[in-house]
Amino acid sequence: MATIAQTTNAPPRGGWKYVWQFPIRLTHFVNLVAILVLFLTGLFIAAPIMAPTGEAANHFVMGRMRELHFLFGFALLLAIAIRVYWFFLGNNYARSGFPMFWRLSWYKAVIKQVVDYMHLERGHIHIGHNSLAGASYAAFFAMCGFEGLTGMAMYSESNPGGFWDRLVGWSIPLLGGSFRVHMWHHLMAWLIAVFVLFHLYIVLYDMKLYKNNLVRSIFFGRKLYEPGDHDADTWIS
Repeated sequence: MATIAQTTNAPPRGGWKYVWQFPIRLTHFVNLVAILVLFLTGLFIAAPIMAPTGEAANHFVMGRMRELHFLFGFALLLAIAIRVYWFFLGNNYARSGFPMFWRLSWYKAVIKQVVDYMHLERGHIHIGHNSLAGASYAAFFAMCGFEGLTGMAMYSESNPGGFWDRLVGWSIPLLGGSFRVHMWHHLMAWLIAVFVLFHLYIVLYDMKLYKNNLVRSIFFGRKLYEPGDHDADTWIS
């Protein structure tokens, strides 16, 4: 209880620092909108309206759903590509939290961050991403990449021997056939949805724990900080 009281009554942060550059914020919200549209249209595609009633002009509902699904799927992949590009071009915070899987110290930092969250302890405060956030984003990019691969593979089946079939058709037998590709695509969609909900929870929890006005920072780029926060000069914090 003492730890909770100490955390809840933590003093406000000491000043503002420009952390998230515009490309970071832009791709973040493109990801948000794209995932929302992709998930909703994906639900329609998974359970299509086979025989809609009404005027013939209104019978292209599922075609529109597919168009939106393809459009926002490519928008999501483009946003991820821009984010990866900005990893190299942006400031230190664009690279903060990078998952260094080859270092034992990185795994220790992830475990410590999880323990700090579970115990409601402030721990070692990062101005940029901490190691757990970096690992989460790496997992998110991997999930979206796999989702994009399986999505394009399913699309390639409409034109055997065409461009998409030559580009990603190899993944269908690799993943066990067309049915399994569909299954993996649906499963990954739900995993991404769970990730998004967990991400929202952690953001609100982190903002309450560290008093850093985290939600505001993704809109305007500036975070609250105080002297002593981890702000490494190296390209990885």
